[in-house]
Amino acid sequence: MDDGLLTVGRLARRVGLTAKALRHYDRIGLLTPAEVDPVTGYRLYAPDQVATARLVQLLRSVDVPLEQVRACLRDESVVPQVLAAHRRRLQARLDRVRGELHRTDHLLEDGTAMTAQDTQPSTAHDERRLAVDLFNGVWRLLENEDRTVEDDDRMVHMAHASRYHWGQVGAPENRSRGEWQVSRVYSVLGRVEPALHHAQRGLEICQAHGIADWDLAYAYESLARAHAVAGDKDQARSWTEQALAAAEEIAQDDDRELLLSDLESVPGQPRFW
Repeated sequence: MDDGLLTVGRLARRVGLTAKALRHYDRIGLLTPAEVDPVTGYRLYAPDQVATARLVQLLRSVDVPLEQVRACLRDESVVPQVLAAHRRRLQARLDRVRGELHRTDHLLEDGTAMTAQDTQPSTAHDERRLAVDLFNGVWRLLENEDRTVEDDDRMVHMAHASRYHWGQVGAPENRSRGEWQVSRVYSVLGRVEPALHHAQRGLEICQAHGIADWDLAYAYESLARAHAVAGDKDQARSWTEQALAAAEEIAQDDDRELLLSDLESVPGQPRFW
């Protein structure tokens, strides 16, 4: 055996992969060893494969799909584009989870009552249904990675329309969440001034009505995100820290975890946890 070659175990320790993972990557042709000992069957890797294995480990540590990892191994210059596309997929996935959570909340809060009232619609009931449907429709558009300009316009108008209807029939919490969603839409679209304005309005509603828990933490999150989009890293960090402090007061563990995941997606911010 050439002393310069690395066994599976040695390479695994060097790059932070498991021996099982390296054997799997060999079987699927992602990272094949330089040699296989004809007597023992041991896989042996060349020293110059260490950097390649580290790249595989880094990409897989954030769940970049295997085919995209292959593309990066063929041409490392595409790594930034692959990571950017993967980030968009992860953000869309997070938005889907958040949308499902909000839709579930609406069902819990209003579903039974709304079903019971369907045979006798009222103006308030219809307006509340509109607010919910528009709110959920915005989430479906946020989840779409291939939005057109027209889709972006619809998303803006629907977010504002939902907020309007919540203003007519919703509680302060609904109005705060409406402001938060409008701010998120503008942050996603890179429109700084309205993103900041509606994030601030959401916080003001929370403060005026003594709203805490989930809603207050997300008011801080929206301000952190809007300032990050504006390129103001200091303000983004400050609001992120306030959101983290507020997260400690969130009653439900799942809600807290979702907030922390959202904070990790704030552009340009380091991890605080």
